[in-house]
This record gives sequence, structure tokens and C-alpha cells, in this order.
Amino acid sequence: MGRKSGICLMMILFLGLSGCSNRVIDGQQVNKEEKIVIKFSHVVEENTPKGLAAIRFAQLIEERSRGSIEVQVFPNSQLFKDGEEFEALSRGDVQMIAPATSKMSQLFPQWQIWDLPYLFSDLESVHQIMDGPLGKTLLEQLEEKNMRGLAMWDNGFKHLTNNIHPIIKLSDLKGLRFRVMSPGILQEQFLNFGANATILPFNDVYEALREGSVEGQENTVSNIYTKKFSEVQKYLTLSQHGFMGYAVIVNADFWDQLPSQARELIEKTMSEVTLWERETAKELDQEQLEEIKKAKVINIYSLTPQEKMIWRKDFSSVYTKFEKENGSEFLNEVKKWSEEME
Repeated sequence: MGRKSGICLMMILFLGLSGCSNRVIDGQQVNKEEKIVIKFSHVVEENTPKGLAAIRFAQLIEERSRGSIEVQVFPNSQLFKDGEEFEALSRGDVQMIAPATSKMSQLFPQWQIWDLPYLFSDLESVHQIMDGPLGKTLLEQLEEKNMRGLAMWDNGFKHLTNNIHPIIKLSDLKGLRFRVMSPGILQEQFLNFGANATILPFNDVYEALREGSVEGQENTVSNIYTKKFSEVQKYLTLSQHGFMGYAVIVNADFWDQLPSQARELIEKTMSEVTLWERETAKELDQEQLEEIKKAKVINIYSLTPQEKMIWRKDFSSVYTKFEKENGSEFLNEVKKWSEEME
């Protein structure tokens, strides 16, 4: 046995690794340059469910790998805006991103299923679909674009804000200029009722609302609160009309080059953090809504259950658009799952 092979065998026996690699897992045995570094870029604030989960994931990976795997988190579009993340991941400028599921639909149209208004009645049904066969099918689609999906996180249900008047009926949308995340279903749900739908990166929304280039937007409580949209908006309608989720993704080439033990650690930790993220999202939604109410800087209207039923019926044309683009079979399958869980 040569000297190099002997050293490799000793490392395997001592560290419990599956093989010898340029990347060494034991942080106490490597130089800083030999670490596995994962740049994790996202576009929201650190005190959001996604932001906090990214930090927790980085901390647990650092601890459990004894410093040999370093997850560097870049929140709030510090590196790339939400329209730039996919290319950055493809180039290898970052190794991990967590775009909104709406952004995923630009590459994979079936991901618009998460955008359909009032398709899901509660977060429990959302999570069961995410973690079930349908969610797995959607994540597997990422392989076509050299990406690997690790998890789906969430940020709860979306609501409407605007500067002109309270929105109680969908007809109240007429004539208003709304910011949307992406084309497709999200645009259709506004255009269908006579509103203008403008696509803007998330971190440009506050300034657009302040300047008046758009008059309203849809978002979760967490994003409304952390981005201080209530400072530049007059009316908030608690509509819960749509779901906002995230896909946690890594570059497939980077992933395949990782030692198997590193992949196992990342997957196990990600599964644990995903459960934590979902519970945190639920708690923050309640806490931050109370903070918005306490501030008394925005007029709040909460739709009644009866009004939500009317909105759901009026949104039927949006479902028709989805079926035309993706077929009715997939939608019916999701509906079936959702109804069984109610």
C-alpha cells in the first residue's frame, strides 16, 4: 500500500467517511480553504420564516459537520434579486436558493398549482401535498434544469394591500395597479377583474408603492410586516386568497460532487429545519399580524367566510386558464387530495 493510499485509509477509519475526497468532512482536520462552502442566497429579510430557517440551517450544519461545511447565508437580495437567482445558481455563483413557488412556475408551469386562489383551505393540507407524491413529482421536475429540490417551505397565505380604497369585492380591483411576482396565474387573477398587473422584483416593491408606480400588492403577513409595506399602504384586506411557498434548491452538479456523508447530513438537517420553518411561519403570521394591528397605521378589513366563498367562485376563470395550460388531470388530482384532507 502506497503512502497516499495509507493516509486515505486512516482518514476513512478515523473519520467514518465513505471514501477519500478533495473535500474533507472533519472540520478539525482541514484548512479553511478545504471547507465545503455553500452560498445560500434569498431575497427576504432575516426575520421572516425563510430568513430564520436559512440561519438555523446554517448553524446546525456548522455544528454537526464540526465546521467542515459552511453555509453562508445572503438574505434580502444582497447577492441577487429574485429574477436573477436561477441564472446565478446555474453559473455556480451560489449553490443554494429558495425561490417562491411562483417563480418556479416560470420554468415549470405545473408549479402554478400553488398560486391558484382558494385551492387550499389550510396549511396542513398544503404540507401533506408538498410531502406526498405530488410534491415529489414537482421537485423531480427540477432535474431537467440541472437543479435538485431539497425541500418545500412556506410563508402562509397572502393578502391584499393598496392605497386607493378597501377591497371587499373582486370588482374593487378594477383600475388599480398591482405588483405581482411572475406572469401567468398571478397576473390573470388581477387582469380578469380589470386591474393592471406589473411584474417587479420583491426588493423593488416598497419603493414602487411609495412612489405610486404601483398602487397595491399581494403578500403574506410576514412580508408585509418585515418590508414595512403598511408604511406606504392605506388598506389591508385579510383575504387569504393564495398560498406562498418556497422551493429550497441546490445546483445539481455541486450536489453530485459532494461526499455522500455530506449529502446525508444536509438532507437530514434540511428535513428537520423544514418542520421547524413551517411551525415558525405559522407563529410569525399570528404575531406579526398583531403587531400590524397595534401600529394602527393601516386600515384592515377581514373577509368573512361567506365573502371568501364568493371570491373563490369568482376566481373560476383563473382555474380555467390553468387547465388550458396544464390539463385538467393534474388539477383534479390536487383537488382530490385537498378535499380528502378537509
